[in-house]
Amino acid sequence: MKVITLHTNINPDELLAHLQQKLNPLFKEQRQEDISFKIEKVGDAVEISQPELYDGVLFSLVIKGGELWITRNEHYVDDVNSLTIESILNSLFEDLTDDSRGVDLVTEG
Repeated sequence: MKVITLHTNINPDELLAHLQQKLNPLFKEQRQEDISFKIEKVGDAVEISQPELYDGVLFSLVIKGGELWITRNEHYVDDVNSLTIESILNSLFEDLTDDSRGVDLVTEG
């Protein structure tokens, strides 16, 4: 799990809307592949999946106060699509904060 500090309070609905708007177009632009990911809110988590290609959720994102907890499916850590999504997510998290400090990695493991 990776934990980052956003330095800005956001709610799951804001995170969901931001990812739904940006993730798939950026993925298609970077990978030049016609793959769309399902981005939905499930309880307190925002989940990213692609049921046609992958079993289970690829990423689960949960906001805990000023932190964002990111769980990545351990079965796809070396998958090029999963790595591309992770790279895009890192840039999109920067967009979510209105603080000049951006985001900080708290822990990864």
